[in-house]
Amino acid sequence: MIEVRKLYKNYGPVEVLKGIDIVFNPGEITAILGPNGSGKTTLIKSILGMVIPNGGEILLDDNNVLGQWLYRDRISYVPQIANFPGNLKVNELIKMIRDIRPGARNHGRLIDILKLQPFLDKKLGALSGGTRQKVNLVLAFMFDAPLIILDEPTAGLDPVALILLKQLIASEKEKGKTILITTHIMNLVEEIADKVVFLLDGLIYFHGRVSELKEKTGEDNLEKAIAAILKDSYA
Repeated sequence: MIEVRKLYKNYGPVEVLKGIDIVFNPGEITAILGPNGSGKTTLIKSILGMVIPNGGEILLDDNNVLGQWLYRDRISYVPQIANFPGNLKVNELIKMIRDIRPGARNHGRLIDILKLQPFLDKKLGALSGGTRQKVNLVLAFMFDAPLIILDEPTAGLDPVALILLKQLIASEKEKGKTILITTHIMNLVEEIADKVVFLLDGLIYFHGRVSELKEKTGEDNLEKAIAAILKDSYA
């Protein structure tokens, strides 16, 4: 379980997070949504330890992780952009990550699932964006971490790969993992997310199920519900 308590973050005079309080439960997929500048990236990076908040707490299973680093072994992270050394081959990168971070498992199965076998001896710089994203997914899902954070994980994926990704996410949810996802694809959110967090100007505007958000806005689909929220905020 991840619990965020009174989380604040400023960048100079700009207040990005304004006292966020939220709990992410095991066995749930939560989509973190919001317009650019809403604070969702800062929230994710704070949980990852990539951003140091100005105030508040982040607890993983009741242990405050701010200022710590060992807890990161309990997180699998898929960044939006997979920036790998272009001169490394795919199999070299996978071996390097396995050497750096103990506990990798089933990477062979993931390679088969994502159909990466023909690319193992190719240099990362020669791969398409979609294939690099598949490598990114292998590196994340080959660790049995209780917390999975997916930042725009569908970037560059073809429809077949997207189906495989959804199957991987569903499999991890069944194991009781806590899964956070950011995406601009509202159909994906409606299909896989148990709950939605909508951030607006550094505050939580909504936290609940998709059906509750649609009811709150009076709209019949998530995309229209989000548009209604943004329309009201700009009024």
